[in-house]
Parts: sequence; C-alpha cells; structure tokens
Amino acid sequence: MARIDIRLGGSGGQGTITAAAILGYAAVYAGKKAVQTKSYGPEARGGAARGEVVISDEDINYVKVLKSDILVALTQEACDKFVVDAKEGSIVIVDDFLVKNKPQGNFKLYSLPIIKTAAEDVGKSMVANIVTLGVVNELANLIDYEKLEKGVLNKVPKGTEELNKKALKAGIELARKAKK
Repeated sequence: MARIDIRLGGSGGQGTITAAAILGYAAVYAGKKAVQTKSYGPEARGGAARGEVVISDEDINYVKVLKSDILVALTQEACDKFVVDAKEGSIVIVDDFLVKNKPQGNFKLYSLPIIKTAAEDVGKSMVANIVTLGVVNELANLIDYEKLEKGVLNKVPKGTEELNKKALKAGIELARKAKK
C-alpha cells in the first residue's frame, strides 16, 4: 500500500479525533505503519476538530496530511475548510444532513446519513465516529475488517463493545449501499 492520507473533520465531541486514533491502531494491527495527528479549535467541544491518519507499508517521513486521499467532513465548516485540500481522484465523504452545500471537485463524493444512521439504526448518535470508520474502510478497502474491529474494541470504553460493533457494521452497510 502506498501512503494514504486521511483527514476526518467535524466539531469537537463528534469523535473524529478518536476515530482517527482507532484507524491508526487498526492499521498497525494489520501490519501497516501509521501515524495520527489531531487539531482542536479553541472551544474544544463544539468547535472545529480534525483527526488525521497516514497509513503506509513504508516508513512515514512526514506525519502531516497536506492533501487528503480520503476526506470525511461531518459538518459544513469542516467541509468548507478541508475540501480544498482533497487530492484529485480522492474520496470525499460528507454527512448528508449537516453538510447542506455539497462540495464540487474532481473527487468521488459520498453524501451519506452518517449521524442519522448512528442515531436511528444503531441507537446512539455518539457512535457516529465508528459508523464513519465502517464507511471509510468499506469505501477505501484500507485494512481487513477483523483488524479494524480489533482496533475499535481495544479503544472504546468497556461495556460499549456490542454497541460499537453494531455501529461499525452499520457503517459498512451504509457504504455498500452507496457503492451500488
């Protein structure tokens, strides 16, 4: 696998930074090299937040994402701010409810009900970040499902494992429907 630069953007409290960390751990479980960085807006919860992951089979010499191969934007602010750095031919995933002004560009856009799926299909909006991981991994085929699930289960709070497994599977299903 060549270097893959992934940016997950949203607002503080949506779990984008946690999702980036989980994806990085899962990549390591899969035998890849990975680094994760994060950035919060000045407000923390409710302010802008982004988690970034670089995954590669080779050594990673630069840890920052300059141009994303995969961009997830769970808010309009994140979409507006980060879509300009999406690579040509990249994958851009936005939440279809919170991102009203859909971005235009030379990328594959997926506008999906991520937060709605977490709230209604899984039963808790707080697992939207795990739904997102299922979507990202299914659309980009980054790592084996078992390794991703292991990453999720090793990082979520004890007692929430079944909820998070359900969220991961819901994300995968959402992506499969979008690919058709």
